Amino acid sequence: MAKIITLAHQKGGVGKSTLALNLALCFKDQLRVALIDSDLQGSIYHLKEDFPELAILAPEKLAELPDLDYDLIFVDTPPYLSNRLNELFSYSDFILVPTKAGFFDVMAVKSTLALVKFAQAQNQKLKAGIVLNMIKPRSGITIEVVSLLSSLGTPLLKTRVFDRVSLARSSMTSGILKSADQKAIEEVTFLAEEIINLLSE
Repeated sequence: MAKIITLAHQKGGVGKSTLALNLALCFKDQLRVALIDSDLQGSIYHLKEDFPELAILAPEKLAELPDLDYDLIFVDTPPYLSNRLNELFSYSDFILVPTKAGFFDVMAVKSTLALVKFAQAQNQKLKAGIVLNMIKPRSGITIEVVSLLSSLGTPLLKTRVFDRVSLARSSMTSGILKSADQKAIEEVTFLAEEIINLLSE
């Protein structure tokens, strides 16, 4: 049975696709990994020729999700998929909720977390975590934002992912692991390790 990690946030522009791709690439040498692009526009799916070492699957494969023969499956979700998130969450082992560090971004995350809580009530083994993503280096993270996120009932992960050009361009440059940006590589690999550690608890 594959472990399924779903990235979800009902607000767009929080970097889900970039994180999904780079997290999947972190495991490709150790495990049989697949990445499902559930966005009908297929932004990641259209990149599959650029990443021959990774199984990037079309949205239609969601219907076969529980039966796919992989060790680890990442699912990238578009903001408008909310009507199918409950079903998708029911198949998942971990839900990663990326959010920016602005006050309004944090307020917007609440509706996604409500769906996560609903899914966890049905499946008590389902784990989830919030990751602060696309953090502006100069503005940083305010104590208020961290406090608010920590109060929402879903764990705030220790890893922080900053807003870096290398990461934003990574889908066009063979992934962040092949870049020269050591800080970005560390952030993504730390996030991958943190998720796996939480899954193993």
